[in-house]
Amino acid sequence: MQEKISRIFKEKFGEPAGNIYASAGRINLIGEHTDYNGGFVFPGAIDKVIMAEIRPNDTDTVRVYSIDIEEYVEFGLREEDAPSQSWARYIFGICREIIKRGGTVRGFDTVFAGNVPLGAGLSSSAALESCFAFALNDLFNDNKIDKFELVLIGQATEHNYCGVNCGIMDQFASVFGKKDNLMRLDCRSREYEYFPFHPKGYKLVLVDSRVKHELADSPYNKRRESCERVARALGVETLRDADMDMLLNVKDKISDEDFNRAKFVIEEKERVLAVCDALLRDDYDTVGEKMYETHQGLSKDYEVSCEELDYLNDVARECGVTGSRIMGGGFGGCTINLVKDDLYDHFIKEATDRFEAKYGHKPQIYDVIISDGARRIS
Repeated sequence: MQEKISRIFKEKFGEPAGNIYASAGRINLIGEHTDYNGGFVFPGAIDKVIMAEIRPNDTDTVRVYSIDIEEYVEFGLREEDAPSQSWARYIFGICREIIKRGGTVRGFDTVFAGNVPLGAGLSSSAALESCFAFALNDLFNDNKIDKFELVLIGQATEHNYCGVNCGIMDQFASVFGKKDNLMRLDCRSREYEYFPFHPKGYKLVLVDSRVKHELADSPYNKRRESCERVARALGVETLRDADMDMLLNVKDKISDEDFNRAKFVIEEKERVLAVCDALLRDDYDTVGEKMYETHQGLSKDYEVSCEELDYLNDVARECGVTGSRIMGGGFGGCTINLVKDDLYDHFIKEATDRFEAKYGHKPQIYDVIISDGARRIS
């Protein structure tokens, strides 16, 4: 990929070459939809990245070519210069959010591409944001913006330019990722801790359903609104401060839907902590049990699963897979599976064959390697 980016950069913008930057997609072992509720998440960066070659061009114009979309865009750096293309707004938003914070961004030329699968719940958008936030800080600000501020710049880009009221987990994982480590992030205090993760005798594998259900409304934002309504009913800032006894006390004052959304978040908060403790004991059976519980909650209480993902979860359980759950925002995408080495081939064959027989196409399989986050390559 790097060679292709450099070749096309030279074709589009000539010499000299720019710097090469990359940032990773992410998996989240446990802790779904807890980040915007002030809870804990447990992500890691993976070996699938967005990569860009970038060179300042001594103007106030950004010139961007996307290899994957095969589209070229130019835009200025003022608020009124926002591009109409949705993919380009991620890069424009990063520029604007750095400038809003008093940082420097000038015009640049860039070519980028990625191998983070789209629609699979691996946060290709956060990888794109983190790649450019890290790069522009390195190029124009001598790395004066600290790494957590880069995370917030990516989040603010989603909020202000892309219409998604996301938490900070995806951008955090993309910026702070560390090879062979998962990270427990407290989304309220922003404290984090690395946990070594290279389980012997197991593989992490993603089974991508290759479906994405398009919905008329914005289900992500609606679920966040549910959680915020319950937090107000409880008199707390976020559901991080709630427990099941508190929730049961207001059950007759909130809708059944809001109750179920909050129930999932409160239970998921505890599952993250249980998984962290289990990993310290090398207790992968408990890790797997909690993953299955998370899937059940996401499917029945939070209602962000779909038939195809529930089917993949059922196949995993029937094959004896240690843990399996939907990963990401939902309504399509991947399951993440913790699979014993001696079951791996059988599970992959069963999942692939049975899914194709039922839905008419094969799922995509991705073995996961926990890798580094945002960085300059050359």
